[in-house]
Amino acid sequence: MSINEKTPGLFLSLPYPCNYLFGNQATTLFVDPGYDVEEAIFSRYTQQGFRRSGDLIYRPQCRGCQACVSVRVPVTKFRPTRSQRRTWLKNQDLDVVIVPGQFGPSHFDLYRRYQASRHPDSSMNNDDPALYEEFLFSRFTDTRIIEFHTPATKAYEANLIAVAITDMLPGALSAVYTFFDPDLSTRGLGIYAVLWQLHYAQQRGLDWVYLGYWVEHCAKMDYKANFRPLQVYRNNRWQTLSS
Repeated sequence: MSINEKTPGLFLSLPYPCNYLFGNQATTLFVDPGYDVEEAIFSRYTQQGFRRSGDLIYRPQCRGCQACVSVRVPVTKFRPTRSQRRTWLKNQDLDVVIVPGQFGPSHFDLYRRYQASRHPDSSMNNDDPALYEEFLFSRFTDTRIIEFHTPATKAYEANLIAVAITDMLPGALSAVYTFFDPDLSTRGLGIYAVLWQLHYAQQRGLDWVYLGYWVEHCAKMDYKANFRPLQVYRNNRWQTLSS
């Protein structure tokens, strides 16, 4: 059933095992996949705590549980921690290039290495370029690929070491997915990619950087809580997370 005649229908999935809280059942609210979504509509849903996976727009909607919440950083209020400042300085040797959001062999090769190292048992660890494109890109967003390269020298060619897939939204950036060279973990490239997106958003006068979903006490997501102030979407409104 549609919210109204001008908006797409919303559907609730059947229960399935939660990916974050062992033993729990999860359900997902998603926008009618058959609806012809435009960027303005997607932007509005993003402001209501939704995300996208490819063309599918969704939000966790679990009975009796609100552990999984959408989070965003207010760009003008962000203040890096001491550790984040060190990560920023450590990576100032990198060259950054923004390219259109489309398939590239070098991106896919790096993605495969990252998945094989970080998520070897995940369905995302596969060799199918079509699934990669289906996961990261969409028909209704202005998606860019932010490339991070080590600079070329007389002895070495420039080397792609990190990629941040990013949606450019009205007044905001949405961090879709970041992957990097698993052999360079000491650089903190995942953290640096978020810091760079915040810096880019600040330069362009944007209001928000959306970081996806966050689950408190989930080790894989702990880093998101360190970007302060952090806003969480709970009870149908954005609230600043207390320290």
